[in-house]
Amino acid sequence: MSVKIRLTRMGDRKSPFYRVVVADSRSPRDGKFIEVLGTYDPLKTPAVIKIDNAKAAKWMADGAQPTDTAKSLLITAGVIPAPKQRPPAKLSYKKAVEPAAEVKPETKKDKTEVKTSEPAAEAVEPAAEIAESVEAVKTEAVSEEKSEA
Repeated sequence: MSVKIRLTRMGDRKSPFYRVVVADSRSPRDGKFIEVLGTYDPLKTPAVIKIDNAKAAKWMADGAQPTDTAKSLLITAGVIPAPKQRPPAKLSYKKAVEPAAEVKPETKKDKTEVKTSEPAAEAVEPAAEIAESVEAVKTEAVSEEKSEA
């Protein structure tokens, strides 16, 4: 029989309150349990966690496996020591990343300069050409009217 330390939901609808219990892994979430270890109230600020550390340590020594949520509550209560944090990345990894980061911004700047400068110049030239052709057509039309008259 495998034994788990897990949460059992209590309380009304939309106001959960949990008991930390030791139960057979085959029993339902809110079903039969072996022993109550404590309570957890997530609605209070900050959340209230009350766990009997001696009982929890005894069950852990006997082989009870906590679920993920129960494990985080036991760590917060001080029953289980907090896991050690990972050491920072090795220096050789940082050296490999830094040169690539320096090259990319330069190429992006070059590309954006080319893209921003060329369309502006191309947009001005056709507008000037159109304006010149419109003026030429107007002057031809005026000169034809004067010659006819």
